Amino acid sequence: MAEPNATGAMPTTYDPKAAEQKWYDYWMKGNYFEAGRRPDAQPYTIVIPPPNVTGMLHIGHALDFTLQDIMVRTKRMQGYDALWLPGSDHAGIATQTKVEQKLREEGVSRYDLGREAFLERVWDWKETYAGTIRAQWAKMGFSLDYSRERFTLDEGLSKAVREVFVKLYEKGLIYRGKKIINWDPAARTALSDIEVEYKEVQGRLYHLQYPLKDGGGSITVATTRPETMLGDTAVAVHPEDDRYQHLIGQKLVLPIVGREIPIIADEYVEREFGSGAVKITPAHDPNDFEMGLRHELPQIIVMDEGGVMNEEAGPYQGLDRAECRKRIVQDLQAQGVCTSIEEHVHQVGHSERSGAVVEPYLSTQWFVAMKPLADRAIEAQKAGEGVRFVPDRFEKIYLQWIENVRDWCISRQLWWGHRIPAWHCADCGRIHVAHDAVAACEQCGGANLTQDEDVLDTWFSSALWPFSTLGWPEQTADLQRFYPTSLLVTGYDIIYFWVARMIFTALEFTGSVPFRDVLMHGLVRDAEGRKMSKSLGNGVDPLEVIERYGADAMRFMISTGSTPGQDLRFRWEKVEQARNFANKIWNASRFVLMNLEGVTAEQIDIAVPLGTADRWILHRLNETSREITRLIDSYDFGETGRVLYNFIWDDLCDWYIEFAKLALYGEDEAARRATQSVLVYTLDRTLRLLHPFMPFISEEIWQHLPHEGETIALAAWPQYEAALESPDAVAEMELLMDVIRAVRNIRAEVNVPMSKKIELLIKSSDEASEAILMRNAEYVRRFCGTSLLETDRAQAAPEKAMTAVVTGAELYLPLAGLIDIGQEIERLEKELAHLSKEVERVEKKLANAGFVAKAPARVIEEEKAKMQDYADKRGKVVKRIAELRG
Repeated sequence: MAEPNATGAMPTTYDPKAAEQKWYDYWMKGNYFEAGRRPDAQPYTIVIPPPNVTGMLHIGHALDFTLQDIMVRTKRMQGYDALWLPGSDHAGIATQTKVEQKLREEGVSRYDLGREAFLERVWDWKETYAGTIRAQWAKMGFSLDYSRERFTLDEGLSKAVREVFVKLYEKGLIYRGKKIINWDPAARTALSDIEVEYKEVQGRLYHLQYPLKDGGGSITVATTRPETMLGDTAVAVHPEDDRYQHLIGQKLVLPIVGREIPIIADEYVEREFGSGAVKITPAHDPNDFEMGLRHELPQIIVMDEGGVMNEEAGPYQGLDRAECRKRIVQDLQAQGVCTSIEEHVHQVGHSERSGAVVEPYLSTQWFVAMKPLADRAIEAQKAGEGVRFVPDRFEKIYLQWIENVRDWCISRQLWWGHRIPAWHCADCGRIHVAHDAVAACEQCGGANLTQDEDVLDTWFSSALWPFSTLGWPEQTADLQRFYPTSLLVTGYDIIYFWVARMIFTALEFTGSVPFRDVLMHGLVRDAEGRKMSKSLGNGVDPLEVIERYGADAMRFMISTGSTPGQDLRFRWEKVEQARNFANKIWNASRFVLMNLEGVTAEQIDIAVPLGTADRWILHRLNETSREITRLIDSYDFGETGRVLYNFIWDDLCDWYIEFAKLALYGEDEAARRATQSVLVYTLDRTLRLLHPFMPFISEEIWQHLPHEGETIALAAWPQYEAALESPDAVAEMELLMDVIRAVRNIRAEVNVPMSKKIELLIKSSDEASEAILMRNAEYVRRFCGTSLLETDRAQAAPEKAMTAVVTGAELYLPLAGLIDIGQEIERLEKELAHLSKEVERVEKKLANAGFVAKAPARVIEEEKAKMQDYADKRGKVVKRIAELRG
């Protein structure tokens, strides 16, 4: 397949917008991201955490998906049959809430439309926003296999959901019962425990006196929710509390209501807390519910599903729960029942989706019995057959949660979602759970059956995502090849919502964990470290970032600015730095291309005699390739970015390209051809290493280089090659770079511009150093700007000269008329102080018995070598100060 518009000279500046659209279209047309192109290769699989079809992707999605794309692109280049499976989540409560808001703007409700018509509107919404999400994926350059795209409500996944529900029901792990659940009175639906966000709220603690029936006094209880007292059916005390033992079994009269309620004893009560007596409201508190079951207490619900007080609330019927609280407190104070009110800060549950204060509510719902599933997951993890968490501290968090897991409320009072596959017989009350509609009741034979009105929790279908997307329950070719998946990348904030549940269900239905590794990343926060939110107005739209700086700059910033498990602060200046990095790469590549003189891919040959700088850059490229491969495999993208940045900016651009100009512009044809080959080879491999992070600019430049293959996305990943090791070239270059840096620093100190030629005398420490400098004298002349260069170990140090000491040599710059002896002595004294401090630091380190005992022998030897080097330099500086003073 021919590349689009990739011939001719590169433009002066890089245009992200033009390149991004062009290359994404090219990749899509070539089907380069479709799995199955390498049937004999080892598979590598990631299924995307499906974004909700509720709107636009945010910067957190950009981080999450970019990390996945880096891994998939790397593995694809390494020869794996890589599958990155895309998809989206129907997001029951969130999506239904959005659509209902839109309907309210039109002056109608879902009830006005009816279930079927309402669902048609939601499907329209889904199609719109699923298309929006796909467009955003393309903008960010994600290498997704769209031929396998899935949706949590598509037919295949719906079949998987029904299969799991029926099987768990048949095993007794799904049941229907009446329990206290978290109720969202705004959305009018049940929530699971982990869909409740607890926020610190300034509230009040109300102290109430409940009188004894016999008139012999009262018992004081405290509550933050006085409106629930209308549903009290007992007051509980600890059985060993001496203050109340004589009252256990007696009756109290519930104020306002006048209902008689017993005083019960239960060990759950903390006798040291408050008055030691607590009001029991079984229908509106989970702990009271359990106590109520133990003592067979009545369960009185005092409000309806919208948080409005019902007929059981007596005179407060029809009031909103918040208004009821105000009214009942006034009445209790008037009756002398409410004796005191304290300001009280406490945690209050809020619906994650609607934001409403959650009501603990007695309701008939469907539940999953979690303990048997959790036990299997715990056993697998502790046996070493579970998933590997990165960072590993999240394994402990995961285990703590599943070891204390509670049954999962899976039914939701919504219309958008997977309808519960249960049919109720109106004639005899029998419930039938089945894959398909039930025509006749098995118990009474009646045909008056209706399907359960509720839908399943969104996370029920999401829990099956790693295997349902690959065709389960059918044993498809994709399931057999790509499952278990290789990696899950997700934020640490949904370890309970999603990660744990995927592991439970996968072990139960596939017999294996759903993924090998779980990479937990943090949240993207603003520059001040605050969580991004609409209320703060500090959110960042990834498309805005791309519009300003390009997709590659955004990808590089968010991926390399993250550390596994840690939050990332988004800073615009960091994106700008990434954009500048892209420009640096572009300009360096233009230089290379302008100096190739028609070199073809077949002419590139690095197995020829090479210069010091050539061998050095190949050595550094080799080291960098090995290190980047290691870092990506360990998911350390931040360090990967640092290594890649330093190699490209410092080694390749600032040093090698400058050194290469000598050969490119020289008279030696063989040296020029060799350097051209090294330039192309190095830039080609560097672009491959960069490609997973910056796919667009790397493809654009690579297509201009002499190359084989259709796309860099399928080019082979750079491998470590022992033949490219060249420690002697490294030693030579380090000496040369030290000399050049030192001379340039001196020039800067005394404000001598590079255009002004200087004399330079180098006294080498040994024959080896002298040979290196003589062999590479042309580099020194060029980059130090010398009119005269002498290397003489025997020559005496000149007077009135600027001095620098590097490992292997002493440098003297006789700058008569430009140097102040006093200033030079002052500078050397500062250098002496620095070197003395370094010697002292290393000496202390080596004198530390703990360090010497624990450190590897190699590290100790390195420290000793450092100390000797610092000491040698210090001695030379001392000597030079004495010379200048003499």
